[in-house]
Amino acid sequence: MMETEIRVGVAQKVITPPTGVSLAGYFHDRIGETVRDDLHARCVVIESGGERIALVACDLISIHGSITEAARGFIEKEAGIRPECVMVSSTHTHTGPEIRPNRVVPRHAEWADSLPRMIADAVRDAADNMFDASLHPGRGEEHDLAHIRLFRMRDGTEKFGPGSDLSKVAGVAGEIDPELVAMKIVDGEGTVRAVLVNYALHVDVIGGGGADFISADWPGEMARAVAGIYGDQCITLFLNGCCGDINQHPYLKETKLKRRGPEGAILLGRAFGGLAVNAAEKGEPVTEGKVEAMLDTLQIPYYEVDDKMRAHAAELGKKDKPSDFEKFIIKQVETWDFAGKTEPVPVHAMRVGNCAFVGLPGEIFVHWGREIKKWSPAEFTFVVELANHWVGYVPTIEQAVRGGYGAMPILSRRLTVDAGQQMADAAFVMLQKLWE
Repeated sequence: MMETEIRVGVAQKVITPPTGVSLAGYFHDRIGETVRDDLHARCVVIESGGERIALVACDLISIHGSITEAARGFIEKEAGIRPECVMVSSTHTHTGPEIRPNRVVPRHAEWADSLPRMIADAVRDAADNMFDASLHPGRGEEHDLAHIRLFRMRDGTEKFGPGSDLSKVAGVAGEIDPELVAMKIVDGEGTVRAVLVNYALHVDVIGGGGADFISADWPGEMARAVAGIYGDQCITLFLNGCCGDINQHPYLKETKLKRRGPEGAILLGRAFGGLAVNAAEKGEPVTEGKVEAMLDTLQIPYYEVDDKMRAHAAELGKKDKPSDFEKFIIKQVETWDFAGKTEPVPVHAMRVGNCAFVGLPGEIFVHWGREIKKWSPAEFTFVVELANHWVGYVPTIEQAVRGGYGAMPILSRRLTVDAGQQMADAAFVMLQKLWE
């Protein structure tokens, strides 16, 4: 054993659905007629002191609790890893299949039912092929490729994008998180076997609203870029950060760089792959291999439709040609049946030596990721959104009442205004316990 007494297993499994599947992420149906590049479930299992954890990143729009629960059942039985030690997250690609029930586009039921088995197979393969390893966490910063997509308007509201009349814009509604955290996993022969990458940025670059192909988008390009440096044996897990209000589009700045389509995805993949390699190459090895995990399930109330939202839906209904997302709002207000109910919200915390992994189950505004990092006792903190379940968007308390995509109830926000605060506080408490 190496001095850190850490063993690791890595594996990946193709999870690409059949062509003809509906693509998730927009308010109209798009069909994946071809496969540009395969979707994967990528896995790292880390073992030290008799405890194992598994981190899984899937090239999907999100993950649903029913899929996570089923996968954990297989994993516990076949790999001996307890459910609270398995974190399953998604990269948030918008050119993959829908896995959430009752959304805008249909799920491919047969494929979705097979997903827990495929995830578990990846974890089992990793657990069956463990090797002595050293872990090298590091960090870098990228300020120019991520942008807050919400803008504070002079009337006090918030809006997705600044619009064409900049005189109505007071400013950008927040700050990005420029930190990229990476971890290089090296075997006893000095070969890099995996790289974990955590950065907060939406994954909706390669296809847009007219996409007709399946793709992992820029995280897939990043995986190829990293493998081009370290070799095909190296897998890259993209653990997306809190990017509920962050896009790649520079709304207030002209650029001649390709920021959309395949060329935009390749640009981002290479840029972030290079930054991840740079950060990891400078990372000192973890010298204390303590491995622990905690999982807390909060019961958070759903948003309850109020008179303001009913009036808004009624106004939308008067339009001759409401947009796709306006039609969605009208339908959701009419059929919303969550009044008085709560949603089980899993908040996950893991420790690997001087590194923390926090999993939150939704599209989380960047503020909450920054807050969790601020108070984390770990030297390196990976805050992972869309982990283990999906509960919609989670804005700040202030932004929840200002409208704007991601904050507007029914359209994107499903829970009460303080859901993010409850999640951040739960993560804070768990990290404090893990570092007692």
